[in-house]
Amino acid sequence: MTGARALLLLLFALATIRPVDGQATRKKTTVRAGTAARASARARAASRLKSRPAAADRTSVTPRKRARPVRRAAAPAIARLEARTPFGLDALRGDLGFLAGASIRNGSWGMMVVSLSQGDTLFSINADVPHQPASTQKVLTSVLALNSLGANYRYHTDVLHTGTLRDGRLDGDLILRGDGDPSLSSRFIGRTPDAAMDSLVGRLVRAGVRQVSGRVIGDASGFEARSIPEGWHPRILQDAYAGRVSGLTLNENLVWVTVRPTTRGSPATVVLEPATTAIPVRASVRTVAGRGASLRLGRGANGISVSGTIGAQGYQRSYSYVVEDPASFTTGAFLAALRRNGITVAGGMTLGPTPSGARPLVSWESPSLETLLTVMNRESVNVIAEHMFRAAGRGSDRHVAGSAFNSDTVLRGLLQRTVGMRSDALRAYDGSGLSQTDLVSPRAMVQLLGWANKASWGPLLHASLPLAGRSGTLRHRMMGTAAQANLHAKTGTTNDIVALAGYVTARNGELLAFTMMYNGRDRWRAREAIDAIGITLANWSR
Repeated sequence: MTGARALLLLLFALATIRPVDGQATRKKTTVRAGTAARASARARAASRLKSRPAAADRTSVTPRKRARPVRRAAAPAIARLEARTPFGLDALRGDLGFLAGASIRNGSWGMMVVSLSQGDTLFSINADVPHQPASTQKVLTSVLALNSLGANYRYHTDVLHTGTLRDGRLDGDLILRGDGDPSLSSRFIGRTPDAAMDSLVGRLVRAGVRQVSGRVIGDASGFEARSIPEGWHPRILQDAYAGRVSGLTLNENLVWVTVRPTTRGSPATVVLEPATTAIPVRASVRTVAGRGASLRLGRGANGISVSGTIGAQGYQRSYSYVVEDPASFTTGAFLAALRRNGITVAGGMTLGPTPSGARPLVSWESPSLETLLTVMNRESVNVIAEHMFRAAGRGSDRHVAGSAFNSDTVLRGLLQRTVGMRSDALRAYDGSGLSQTDLVSPRAMVQLLGWANKASWGPLLHASLPLAGRSGTLRHRMMGTAAQANLHAKTGTTNDIVALAGYVTARNGELLAFTMMYNGRDRWRAREAIDAIGITLANWSR
């Protein structure tokens, strides 16, 4: 009896042990909770379908069952970089050194922080090693433009004429002379791409011009002929943020191809916005039933071609192209606007310098440089930066053609004269920071910020910069911290660069100037470090 009873107890104990093998566990769970598991799978599939972007031609989809994924060990979590609240200079240096050192696995930091109130250097890494600045280059452009041109500088786009003007008839040519004005766009004028040229031509209409017997001549000689700055990578050249540079510019040198449906069975409407006679369009788009669209667009030496179909019940589709020849594009838009506003032109259009003896008719004036500067820095608008950079090198008296070379020369001369910058600390091949050949040392950038802070126009530079947690490219960063509505700086981001340069007030009231430039592939982690350092500077006190 005793042996039999012991055997029974052993069998009972084995039956009550829970299985530990993965396969046995899954089988037991499936049997016991199969209905709930199927319901949960259906709910997850429905959630995935619901979260997809809506598409005009999408049909209902039955989710397919997927094999259960193999579970792998999770990668070690990287600790989030947290801002510090240091007291004293040694504590600040220790905290900033830790944040910079713990943030990246490769690449290089260039960093410097100076107290403008006390005049001492608080922290530096590679202070004299030039780094690529990305869009913090716009700080250099801003200082150069404010110093060379002044806050009240305005671009002037002039319309002149040859021959005689009598009773609304011009017996001669009409000249559109550019000044490199980047504000001739819907960003500043009206709400449509055609508004800028319509506004300019409206002044001619009010001046009584009705007929032109000659041609329209576009004069873009205010700037150098080179439209793509040195060092721009080929992969960005068709991106909307990399518009070309020219003395004659319009709509940030982008053209929109807009396709609008009409009635079913009829050709769709295909237009360029802004309209221009300089770019031919070949269109063969049919309006069909439904809401979807199947369009094919191409661009070549003979213009833009558009073909395909668009649904009568759908909405218009617009696609942007970077304009390769801004001077022709702008002159052609001027000619199209003349005709659209009832002024007949017998001749065609051409490009060339303004003939000697040409007399002025009307002029268009841009917003002040102060206004343009704020838009450029807050939203990091590259086309404004490039045109402002060349205008600054040209000078307020417009005595030379604006060029990147002239601007680089003037900028380096300014820094060497005012702050004693080393000759090898700066190379500016463009005004936006898109060039891969731009270089600036952290010391040169901070010295420039310090000098600008004391200039009469210094408050304008401060006001133009994005404000942490509030405006521009910093509106979603450092929110809810001591840096919010305090730190104001220019951001810079490309595939291999993340940077920030500007000002912040410490907890004890000292005004600090700083620059942080990271060059490498670990940019998201570096950006996290930059924000943590910015907040730490705002938290610091002696």
